[in-house]
Amino acid sequence: MIITRRAFTAALSLTGLAAVAGLSPWRFVEQAVAQSQVAADLAKPQSLPDMGLGPKDAPVTIIEYASMTCPHCAAFNDQVFPKIKAAYIDTNKIRYVFREFPLDIKAATASMLARCIAKDDPNRFFAVIDTLFRQQDNWFGKTLEGLTLIGKQAGLSEQDITTCLKDQSLLDKIAADQKFANEKLKVNSTPTFFINGEMVRGETSFEEFEKKINALLKT
Repeated sequence: MIITRRAFTAALSLTGLAAVAGLSPWRFVEQAVAQSQVAADLAKPQSLPDMGLGPKDAPVTIIEYASMTCPHCAAFNDQVFPKIKAAYIDTNKIRYVFREFPLDIKAATASMLARCIAKDDPNRFFAVIDTLFRQQDNWFGKTLEGLTLIGKQAGLSEQDITTCLKDQSLLDKIAADQKFANEKLKVNSTPTFFINGEMVRGETSFEEFEKKINALLKT
């Protein structure tokens, strides 16, 4: 299991100056092929089914990898995601997928609870992760107590919550998907986004998303 408290490690294109820089023009062909391979790898969920909003055949798909204990992810959820949802998801212009990338065991536990509460309902899932991000400061210190309270508010019994948080199979699936994202897609920090296969790392403004999404919607 690779769920640890540290974020892993990393790695990184221009245009006509390639020859001057000593780069072969084939380098850009290789990069395009690599990006299409990433898009292909992203297209199929691994151990856990995707939780996504918006039409599956939308011309633009954004995939977010996030950790429930990541303050940057919480800030994005609070400040940027509602604007993306209103402008593009609710209007059926894009599909938005959330995937777990827990940076510590507390984040993994919160992700397990979200899956147990939502079952196979994406709208419920997004509502739960919104609650978890907004209440991040409340449950981070006393994780079991805080998550139990959120679980009960969502309609789970104490026994349901205990069973959920002891589900080794669910934890193993979250860990396997995290490992795939790290090794195959080179995700090493949160939040990390893929917009039609193009990786965007870190806190990103709505205006930056808007620019990228609108350019893709016009093509």
